[in-house]
Amino acid sequence: MQHTYAKRVTHMENSAIRELLKLAEQPHIISFAGGLPAPELFPLSEIRESYAQVLGAGDPSVLQYGTTEGYLPLREEISDQMRSKGIPSEADNIFLTNGSQQGLDLIAKLFLDPGDVVLLQNPSYLGAIQTFRSYQANFATIPTNAAGIDDIALEVSIKLNRPKLIYLAPTYQNPTGTTLTIEERKAVLRVASKYGVPIIEDDPYGELRYEGSALPAIRSFSTEDEVIYLGTFSKTLAPGLRLGWIVAGKSLIAKLVVAKQGTDLHTSTLLQRATHYYLNHFDANQHIETIRQAYKVRRDLMLSELQENFSNQAIWTKPTGGMFIWLTLPEKYDTVNLLPSVLTGNVAYVPGAHFFTDEGSCSSMRLNFSNPTPLQIQQGIKLLATILTL
Repeated sequence: MQHTYAKRVTHMENSAIRELLKLAEQPHIISFAGGLPAPELFPLSEIRESYAQVLGAGDPSVLQYGTTEGYLPLREEISDQMRSKGIPSEADNIFLTNGSQQGLDLIAKLFLDPGDVVLLQNPSYLGAIQTFRSYQANFATIPTNAAGIDDIALEVSIKLNRPKLIYLAPTYQNPTGTTLTIEERKAVLRVASKYGVPIIEDDPYGELRYEGSALPAIRSFSTEDEVIYLGTFSKTLAPGLRLGWIVAGKSLIAKLVVAKQGTDLHTSTLLQRATHYYLNHFDANQHIETIRQAYKVRRDLMLSELQENFSNQAIWTKPTGGMFIWLTLPEKYDTVNLLPSVLTGNVAYVPGAHFFTDEGSCSSMRLNFSNPTPLQIQQGIKLLATILTL
């Protein structure tokens, strides 16, 4: 049967990264492609015990329908964590989602009409671009200069484009690994507030800090709920659990309830109860510290290998946290066209062009250092340099 789809379906595209992972997951390939945590660091025994304790308590409500907002004790726990980061919130400001990706989708569903403009960093997170594009949004990019975000040009852009939303990943951004300064955070908030444009602050990597002090979230400076904050357990607990949250004003939470009820009713009751048990019976902070130490070693090693093998032909970011390094080759290289031969050589990366909303850099690539082992990082960077004949 020939189906007649809605017009918005023409704006939906497969994730280039998800498709690439099907190839990169082959055991003989050293993959720098996925934005994946290290599976050997998952707290498997603690999660197993958390589920066993919740199921073993004899309370059948753990398998029952739950409230759309989410399990209240878990929302209270998350609000405590948010306040410790300087983000004022109560349980009523917390809304639980199936990963922060669902949070993005629900927010886009509530705010975007076809043709509305989203203002974002360039390059930006592919999953956000996909989501906004599926709601038929148009894009404008946040203007920058040598000093970072150009707040004067940003104000001009907002006047010109009248964006419905601003999307930012200000801390250890995917794909570049870069971080906005306090001054940039305050400047974006000031301009967005002046023109009444909500900011989506996506913060999946904030806990993965390897040096320096933690920077305050943009929402911590917000006084009128201009900032919608997205958090997730995917990078600090396990991505397969699919559990995230939104911090927002109560009026927006009420709208999110309606939007989520039409999507999946609520996030898994059992998952929420088990996560709450984990947070209250195990040392989550120590687990995060273990992740930080391991990822710092891998980041430092990748930076060292890049210096040894790419120093004459490329430039790259030096992130102070997160999971990614952004590598830029000379303009004659096209990382999209080069990828098949690199895969044949048993290495994988994500071409940088996928992270742009328009004609982006063809000579750049995103490299993930959290998932490959130190030995794979050493071997893979040398292989990559050899294949590219640098």
